[in-house]
Amino acid sequence: MTAATPTPPIPLLGPAPDGAGTRTRIRHAAARLFARQGYAGTGLKQVATEAAAPFGSIYHFFPGGKDALAEDMIRTTGPEFMALVLGLLDERDDPVDAVLHAFDSAARDLVAGDYADGCPVATMALDVVDTRPALRAAAADVFADWLAGGTAWFARHVDADRARDLALAMVMLTEGAFLLARTTRDPEPLRAAGRSTAALLEAARAASGRPSGS
Repeated sequence: MTAATPTPPIPLLGPAPDGAGTRTRIRHAAARLFARQGYAGTGLKQVATEAAAPFGSIYHFFPGGKDALAEDMIRTTGPEFMALVLGLLDERDDPVDAVLHAFDSAARDLVAGDYADGCPVATMALDVVDTRPALRAAAADVFADWLAGGTAWFARHVDADRARDLALAMVMLTEGAFLLARTTRDPEPLRAAGRSTAALLEAARAASGRPSGS
């Protein structure tokens, strides 16, 4: 399979569609701000301004206010982010090449976005893990889904008992790489994480009796 067209942006983190209603504009504005600034750094007045919406409309559409918007962002962008990653992995036939391609795409996208956008769920999770139990639980659900999706993908290429460890490694390497890349404004941590994940996959394939290219 040859390189496909560029992967589209995560829907909720992109701009609201032309002519979108107030609720949709609020959701998109809140998601972008939470993803970049975290929970504590984002105020509802800023969300209303970004959404070009009356302040009171936030509570009209989201009676739970800031927490409701934050949970909506986590539970919506989580599956979208997973679909984005799995889509990148499926753009290559060889699984090792697929892993390198996915991390390289993430590195290029991070540079193109001037290092503003990493993993939206991780940004929120770090901010609320000790202070907002409902949001921590939402993030935990998303991470569990990511591990399930990653495990299923790796299980196509290695023995089942190795697939979950690879999924865990990929998630952990991805999150650490995003943090280091954004802090240093250097995409190399993401590419290094890709090489590390690819090496782990190659080793697992060899142990499973599935050599590279098979």
